Amino acid sequence: MQDVKITIQETTNDTIIKFNINQVLINGGSYEYNNIDEAKNAPLVQQLFHLPFVKKVFITANFIAIQRFDIIAWKDVQEEVKEQIENYLNDNGVVVNESQNANKEAIEVYAEVTPNPSVMKFGSNKSLTKTDVEYKNIEEASKSSPLAFAIFNFSFVKEVFISDNYISVTKYDMVEWNDVFTEVRTFIREYLVAGKTIIKELPSENDAVSENNTKEPAPKLEGISAEIVAILDEYIKPAVASDGGNIAFRSYDETHKIVRVILQGACSGCPSSTATLKNGIENLLKEMLPNQINEVIAING
Repeated sequence: MQDVKITIQETTNDTIIKFNINQVLINGGSYEYNNIDEAKNAPLVQQLFHLPFVKKVFITANFIAIQRFDIIAWKDVQEEVKEQIENYLNDNGVVVNESQNANKEAIEVYAEVTPNPSVMKFGSNKSLTKTDVEYKNIEEASKSSPLAFAIFNFSFVKEVFISDNYISVTKYDMVEWNDVFTEVRTFIREYLVAGKTIIKELPSENDAVSENNTKEPAPKLEGISAEIVAILDEYIKPAVASDGGNIAFRSYDETHKIVRVILQGACSGCPSSTATLKNGIENLLKEMLPNQINEVIAING
């Protein structure tokens, strides 16, 4: 890895802190280590366990969470730990030797229809990513996701959305899903079984643009914005994920009390579901945040 940047994020548990990293650390899934003996396939984790205050280490695609013993406070050591991780990664240090992971899982992939007839959801018992990613064309996919790039080689594929444990594929109207879903499902399963890279680099956040093609600043998750995100995460996202879609918070205009959300996966591009989701989200937010919401604007991702 090169030019690794880390940001520190507190959690609701004051013994646990997250080190968010701007590059992909592992090929999907996650790893948890309770002691140095469990970390035989993870050289970085072995180093961290040599720190006397480290109790547990959890690694995902784009962050490392560390739980401490009570002998110190994070504020006293977090910068030193951040620097140690940055230096290790910038020296191309191995995070996890995934090929040494002996726990080979039996990977299954199943296909599900969605409310959007153009989109098929391919679910898996394997964790694919901790950060949702959406690709509108093969050029976007070629920059960061070998799996999405491979799926785009099917001529009928229009868009690909990858979430925690499923992939939503949007097709062109040239074919019917009944004729091709088995082929796509088999391809995805064989790709995952082979252990190939799912996402090699997260898409840059500054690629996101508004409907007027102007960049918008990242929202500050505090106040009403934080409450909106919490409501979306608890009440909306689980339901739309079951249908192969996703809702992402874009912004909250405090002056005009307007919320903007991005529809992804099966939610995107389906007029009926867009209207239904917009009205549903709007009504829920108005009910749970009285006098704080005038309108919800749903943007197709």
